[in-house]
Amino acid sequence: MVNMLAKSALYVVATPIGNLRDISLRALDVLAMVDIVAAEHIQTSRHLLAAHSINTKAIALHQHNEVAVAEKIAALLALEKTVALVTDAGTPGISDPGAILVEYVRKQGYPVIPIPGANAAVCALSVAGITNPHFMFYGFLPNKTVGRKRELTALKAQTCTLVFYEAPHRIIDCVNDMVEVFDAKRQLVIARELTKLFETVHSCYLGDALAWLQGDSNQQKGEFVLLLSGAEIDNKESISDEAMHTLETLLEELPLKQAVKLAVEITGENKNKLYRQALELKNDSDL
Repeated sequence: MVNMLAKSALYVVATPIGNLRDISLRALDVLAMVDIVAAEHIQTSRHLLAAHSINTKAIALHQHNEVAVAEKIAALLALEKTVALVTDAGTPGISDPGAILVEYVRKQGYPVIPIPGANAAVCALSVAGITNPHFMFYGFLPNKTVGRKRELTALKAQTCTLVFYEAPHRIIDCVNDMVEVFDAKRQLVIARELTKLFETVHSCYLGDALAWLQGDSNQQKGEFVLLLSGAEIDNKESISDEAMHTLETLLEELPLKQAVKLAVEITGENKNKLYRQALELKNDSDL
């Protein structure tokens, strides 16, 4: 166990997203030693604490009382108390309460210390088999179709993997809206009930996702992470029509290198792009 906690500090502690054993030794040390645990739902957190024989006093901090409780916690920190912030599952402040408290405590000049651990988005990405190294975490989309489609449309051109959270009662509507907005050939990974008994990770074309979900009502239950592949990157050279016409005209009268040099001077286009385009034109003419 750690020997000492920082005085007047707020600890942001990640907790399991399902399996109660997915918690770090450091997190258990902190939860046992702080004066107060600020929990999204006290009963949920008591279940976790009891599983590890921890009896620390808990207070509720959720989206409806976060501002008021932030002031109370700052008052406790002023008395050199230590506080741990937890949510029902995962890392606080990631599509869960916590950001308002953290911001308030920092402005009051008190240390905020992260205790890392489980995160559903990263957990899903690790088993998705998506080779794109870049991703954008969005979290929960709007509840209603109009707002959801508006947000999805704004994300349509993103080339990174898009990461969403979704609740079971909205999963069909959400995927249906994705099908209407995005190319049906995009890859969709549906991860549900991660680290729990009925954990499922299913990869398919977006166009096939609804049939899979509707084919088994059990696959519509639980908490979801949706990973949608990004838009295809357009690798075509971007050269203006004017520059292209200039290059073609010069190539009819001059050697390739000289034509490219003059085309760069005349049009201001990138030399490498014009050179590659000139090679393509020359190869096409030799066929």
